Amino acid sequence: MDPFKALDTIKIKDSLYKIYNLRKLPNQAKIERMPYSIRVLLENVLRNIDGKAINKEDVEKLINYNPKNVGQIELPYKPARVLLQDFTGVPAVVDLAAMRTAMGKLGGDPNKINPLVQVDLVVDHSVQIDKYGSSDALEFNMNKEFERNNERYEFLHWGQKVFKNFRVVPPATGICHQVNLEYLAKCVMTNDGFAYPDTLVGTDSHTVMINGLGVLGWGVGGIEAEAAMLGQPIYMLTPEVIGFKLTGRLSEGVTDTDLVLTVTQMLREKGVVGKFVEYFGPALDELTLPAKAMIANMGPEYGATMGYFPIDAEALSYLKLTGRTDEEIELVEKYCKQQMLYREKGSRAPEFTDVLELDISKVQPSLSGPKRPQDKINLSEMQSSFKADLNKPVSERGFELPAEKQKTKVLIEEGINYPIGHGAVVIASITSCTNTSDPTVLIAAGLVAKKAVEKGLKTKPFVKTSLAPGSRVVMEYLKKSKLIEPLEALGFYNTGFGCATCIGNSGPLPEPVVDAIDTGELVAAAVLSGNRNFEGRVSPHTKANYLASPPLVVAYAIAGTVDVNLITNPIGKDKNGKPVMLKEIWPTQKEILDVIKQSISPKMFREQYSSVFDSNLTWNAIESTDSALYEWNDASTYIQYPPFFENMSN
Repeated sequence: MDPFKALDTIKIKDSLYKIYNLRKLPNQAKIERMPYSIRVLLENVLRNIDGKAINKEDVEKLINYNPKNVGQIELPYKPARVLLQDFTGVPAVVDLAAMRTAMGKLGGDPNKINPLVQVDLVVDHSVQIDKYGSSDALEFNMNKEFERNNERYEFLHWGQKVFKNFRVVPPATGICHQVNLEYLAKCVMTNDGFAYPDTLVGTDSHTVMINGLGVLGWGVGGIEAEAAMLGQPIYMLTPEVIGFKLTGRLSEGVTDTDLVLTVTQMLREKGVVGKFVEYFGPALDELTLPAKAMIANMGPEYGATMGYFPIDAEALSYLKLTGRTDEEIELVEKYCKQQMLYREKGSRAPEFTDVLELDISKVQPSLSGPKRPQDKINLSEMQSSFKADLNKPVSERGFELPAEKQKTKVLIEEGINYPIGHGAVVIASITSCTNTSDPTVLIAAGLVAKKAVEKGLKTKPFVKTSLAPGSRVVMEYLKKSKLIEPLEALGFYNTGFGCATCIGNSGPLPEPVVDAIDTGELVAAAVLSGNRNFEGRVSPHTKANYLASPPLVVAYAIAGTVDVNLITNPIGKDKNGKPVMLKEIWPTQKEILDVIKQSISPKMFREQYSSVFDSNLTWNAIESTDSALYEWNDASTYIQYPPFFENMSN
């Protein structure tokens, strides 16, 4: 249906696509002042008018969007695709399988039951770090993962064969949000001769990472995801949009992670639950796409429905870097410019419900913790903050430790023979799509490791170190840059391509370390490049958990404690016993960028993603039936035929 006569065409090379042209709608002046995220929603509603679930009136309401007085207006949203992961996604696939069984019982054709939009499930939540600090850790942990999850994996293996519009990215490939960013997302999709914005929902809260690439989407519950899979709209209240103006440039020595933690703190204090956040300002021309994706990723931590960066020149550069085709990139540029969805440098800011502002040149090196991601601590104040937290009452997110117990030291025995106290770093993990999607911070970590190894610095023997990249591309550029060797020398071997420590799959600590923590009732610490650090999430044995950039993770693995000021105190001693300061091993921005230019190419992404759905031989060897109907196992404790299809009739 086309009540606004907005149907139009756009030509890309030799291809002609139909589009619903926003420039043909009434009230153009108002549309041009809309936040970009609302314009995407407007196109979505316009294109999906069917006279039933979505009507002309829904478009008219959105055309008259007033950011200062949004009101309680219901909005039907039909995402173009759905992203699942292997924990929350399996129930959705089980329901599809159950629908096929019910269809068969009723005498119908079960092959007609399929998702109506593209659905991708990435297996990333199941790997646990059982082995670490050795070259065989990746294979060992992957084999354990398959052993523990055989039933689920057999079910998903069956599903990818029989369902149309359903793909599975196998285990040991990457994290769903990073795979989405680097490969799955198109920015502009094409289907049945139409071109339209790439939009999605996902069954994981950090689905919002893709907002950094200008793709609208967020995490939802299983019922909403299934509705989208079956072509039904998701109903939501039209959101307020908070504008976040970014100015300036990051200072020397400051990482994208430091910026992200600062933004998270500011937005959490502002209060943006149930709202969109949209970023604007001159700093968007300075930030890399991975930096924007990292900020977007933390949307759940700062409370917003999503944090949106409009498509711009940097988005196009990223699409090229990650191996997308010239035709795909040309389509994104021409379509978005035609549809007023492209942010030009120096363009006028949209009108927002409210505005925050940050001069990013004032951001300082920082961590967040010990119990919440929004509790940012400047690196220079880390030691004093930790000491204060030891004294604070639990009600103020402290540890309420009596003064006489604060100097407790316990000797770790059984081969380690090292005394630890409160603040001992027993987990140091470079983990999570939040940070491993950003080459600047991973190369920085590698350079810190290189300089540390050259000086003879070592990781403390009680630290459980791990590197869990969000995609296989990460390992390729770490190898090409020759930075994987110094990382491994400090214990940061690849332990698995998955969420790992970030979601609490840090695995067991060595028993002597646990015994020492328990004996001394120690407030042990974890430092990780993840996105959440609630007490008990990372490990049952780490009460203090700090989010930090990958280079700081390496630094704290060397220091072995958070009870140290890394600005004023040495991080350790070199091979000659001379004190070494953190600033001596910290890389410059030029050093980082030089390595990136020499080590990362589109070819690398194309090669790694050319066989993304079938490169895992263990996955390929799974034996699953080709039957259109799943063979339910009554003895299963995990996958059961759900009861809501029982006793159905024609």
